[in-house]
Amino acid sequence: MKEIDSAKQIQVLEDRSDQVWTKGSGKAFVCDKKSSAGSVTQRACAFCGSRVVLYPIADALHIVHGPIGCAVYNWDIRGSLSSGSQLNRNSFSTDLAEKEVIFGGEKKLEASLIELIEYYSPKAAFVYSTCIVGLIGDDVEAICKKVTKKTGIECIPVDSPGFKGTKKTGYQAACEAAYRLVGTGDTSSIGKYSVNLMGEFNIAGEAWMIRKYFERMGVEVVATITGDGRVDDLRRCHGAALNLVQCSGSMTHLAKLLKDEHGIPMERVSFFGFEDTARALYATAEHFGDPELMRKAEEVVAEEISKFAPQLKKYRKQLKGKKAALYVGGAFKAFSLVLALRALGMKTVLAGTQTGSAEDYEQLQEICDPGTVIVDDSNPLELAKFVLEKEVDLFIGGVKERPIAYKLGVAFCDHNHERKIPLAGFEGMLHFADEVARSALSPIWKFAPRHEMRALNLNNVKS
Repeated sequence: MKEIDSAKQIQVLEDRSDQVWTKGSGKAFVCDKKSSAGSVTQRACAFCGSRVVLYPIADALHIVHGPIGCAVYNWDIRGSLSSGSQLNRNSFSTDLAEKEVIFGGEKKLEASLIELIEYYSPKAAFVYSTCIVGLIGDDVEAICKKVTKKTGIECIPVDSPGFKGTKKTGYQAACEAAYRLVGTGDTSSIGKYSVNLMGEFNIAGEAWMIRKYFERMGVEVVATITGDGRVDDLRRCHGAALNLVQCSGSMTHLAKLLKDEHGIPMERVSFFGFEDTARALYATAEHFGDPELMRKAEEVVAEEISKFAPQLKKYRKQLKGKKAALYVGGAFKAFSLVLALRALGMKTVLAGTQTGSAEDYEQLQEICDPGTVIVDDSNPLELAKFVLEKEVDLFIGGVKERPIAYKLGVAFCDHNHERKIPLAGFEGMLHFADEVARSALSPIWKFAPRHEMRALNLNNVKS
């Protein structure tokens, strides 16, 4: 074991010590490492990563080739909404059992695909390979080609078994699967001011809010990848003039493929908080270099901020001085959350991500306050100890972090894909402020005081 902060006595596994960093410490920071054995990482498996990216493509068939537990694990975990087809809400699985593990599951996969395609008539089908498929060696690619030829519906393998030994992440597998559709649609009707929203998953209808901003500016949104996604939109997304990448972890690989093969430039943006949303609209207008487009962008920003900014003042007054911890999947969320919390008068004392890159963490270090702890690929015990030692008032994370906060008697705000409240855009910032205030200022915490939890002897808790 190795001490990270002798004054606070916070300990982590020794081989993870360089993945925990305090701003102002002067030490080096390391990321992009495999999870340490025994750390019980908060990361999910490669299959989970691929499925949550592709799942919002609403008119496609999604079938999990593996044991039923894999399909159940992440079924319907996104709050992604669809404006039409709900086919993606079904959780289909080949339900591989002992017989298929021994003799192979290719015949079962083929029969399942043909039956489902005949019944549902999807626009396309995504077939997810899980760990067991990687171990028994089913040729999913060959089955997909065979069924495509039989049915005329394109079946796309998603190569995402976690135990296969490749360096490919679930996000990369999803991007490569989606890219198989790109370039097969007609782009003749797409205007010169056009964008793809990438890494936007339409949680609680956020993509619809963002689309309206661009419509008011005079910018066409060709495809939202993948929130409220459609197969035909993916087929023609190569006709857009610009890719706006929000969730960089999940979509940078696809954006690079579009740039290399189709010459589409990319901009990293965020639509969370006033500051980042305005910056995203301005960056888009600036890219196209049309003064009229910039004028309209400024008009949209001014109208929206004047509508919602006055209402934020009361929340800032209530929340000023409160301390927050955040642990999210993609780093883009962390950047925006730090700025949004600062706008509410709160200080971020702990910031961590599951999949941040060196570039992401460098940016996160710049915007955080001195003394902020930054952690990569953390685990429940580490997070619990940091939350206690930093005397956090609010913990922001996802479904796996919620129990940590509640067990410690700390308020929690869901910023992951399970939530049902839109937090993006100008209106979303007001929703965020309201949720933060209701959580952090709730009288319930009088009945679960943290000072009782502080009785824990952290020096005797081993990671």
